[in-house]
Amino acid sequence: MKRSIGIAALGLALVAVTAAAQDMMRHVDLSSPDMASAELSRGEVEAALAAATSTAPADFTGKRLSGLDLSGLDLSGAIFRAAKLNKTKLAGAKLDRTILDQAWLLDADLTGASLRSANLFASQMVRARLDGADLSGARVAADLTGASLVGASIANANLGADMRNQSMGLMRAVLKSANLERLNARGADLSRVDLEFAVLKGGDLTGASLKGAQLGGADLTGITVIDADFDGADLDSARLIAPIGLDQARNFNKVKNRDRLIRQ
Repeated sequence: MKRSIGIAALGLALVAVTAAAQDMMRHVDLSSPDMASAELSRGEVEAALAAATSTAPADFTGKRLSGLDLSGLDLSGAIFRAAKLNKTKLAGAKLDRTILDQAWLLDADLTGASLRSANLFASQMVRARLDGADLSGARVAADLTGASLVGASIANANLGADMRNQSMGLMRAVLKSANLERLNARGADLSRVDLEFAVLKGGDLTGASLKGAQLGGADLTGITVIDADFDGADLDSARLIAPIGLDQARNFNKVKNRDRLIRQ
């Protein structure tokens, strides 16, 4: 009984921390050694990976790994909870099923990386580069303001708000001013996601949920929206030019600020 209560209390504490995570930047010195240096070398990271097993994955919880070149490594299943990976090079790396909850990846390079079914809850990924990355099936409630995901995939990924913990703060993906050109978002949950001023030109949102999403000022030129659900989405001043399949979209009559759409 005591153990159950302890676990429940820990869970509530974690939610409280993660709820505030998307507003942490203002309280952190990003130039400090804690945020900008590494305590391990690439070789030491590789050694930890080599020693890992399916039951005891490599665990880098809380480690400082900022600025390292970890490009091309197979980091599948590793734990990076609350790790510092600012400006770390992870281009072409394999991060399938990794735990990146509360991790810091400011300006990180994840170009062409695979993050299939990864967990990125309350992660800080402002200006991260994920061009061509594969986040299919991932759980993403991260701050990706100003990030680049050109040609990336979030197919069947869950970026939507966690409605179970609203009292603790609305946790969801934030993609303000992100470059999402040619994004594959087929079947993705983007409900209540912040996409204000994001560029989604040529993206494929077939079957995606955009319920309650914030799309004010977004560029939706040429997007495919067959079977996409727009119930309650805010399209204030969004550019919806030459969309594909709009007549097959769901609940488009229920969008907010439809009269303020830019259609030409």
